[in-house]
Amino acid sequence: MIDPALILPLVLFAFASTGTPGPNNIMLLTSGANFGYRRTVPHMVGIWTGLVSMLLIMSTGLGELFDRYPVAEIILKVAATGYMLWLAWKIARAAPVEGGDATGTPMTLLQAAAFQWVNPKAWAMCATAVTLYSVGSGWLAMAILAIVFIMVSSVTNSTWIVLGQQMTRFLSTPGRLRAFNITMALLLVASLYPILLGQGSAGQAAAAPEISAQSPD
Repeated sequence: MIDPALILPLVLFAFASTGTPGPNNIMLLTSGANFGYRRTVPHMVGIWTGLVSMLLIMSTGLGELFDRYPVAEIILKVAATGYMLWLAWKIARAAPVEGGDATGTPMTLLQAAAFQWVNPKAWAMCATAVTLYSVGSGWLAMAILAIVFIMVSSVTNSTWIVLGQQMTRFLSTPGRLRAFNITMALLLVASLYPILLGQGSAGQAAAAPEISAQSPD
C-alpha cells in the first residue's frame, strides 16, 4: 500500500537534506566555480546514483547493520574522515585557472557515487528517509523514494553548481581562486565536526522511530 499523505513530507525532507550545506554541496559549489556546469554534471549524476543505491540497500533492511554492529559505524567514520581530509587537501591545492579553464579534473560519476558510501550525512539521510518518510513497502514505494530524491536533488544540486559558476567572474584571478578553494577545503573539513561528535549518524537515524514511539509527545 502507498500512503499519499507521506509524499509531501518526503519531498520537503528531500529538499532540506539535499539543499543544505554539506560535503556534496560544498564540492559541487567548488566544481562549478572551477570547471563550470557542464563538466560538473557527471559529479552531480554520481551523487544521485550513490544515493539511490543506498536508499535501495536501506529499504531491504540492511541499514540496521549500524544498530547491530556499532563497530561498522566507527569504521565508516574513520574512512569518511580520512577520505574527506584527502579531498580537502586536493581542493586546497587545486591549480588556478589558466587560459580560461581549470587545469585539474572534476570528480567523475563513479567517484561521486562511491563517495556517498563513505559520507555519513548520506547514510543518515537515507536511513531517515527509509524509516520515517517511506510511502509504503515494496518495489513501488522504493521507486517513489528514489524518484523523489532524484527530482529534488536535480534542483538543489544544480543550484549549488550554478552558484559556483556565477562566482567565476569574481574568481578570475589566481589569488582569489586559490583563496576560494582553500576556504571550501576548510568548510569541507568543518563538515566533519558533527560526524566526529557522533551527531547525524546512520545508527541514530535508524533508531528514530523507536525514540519517537517511546516519547509521550
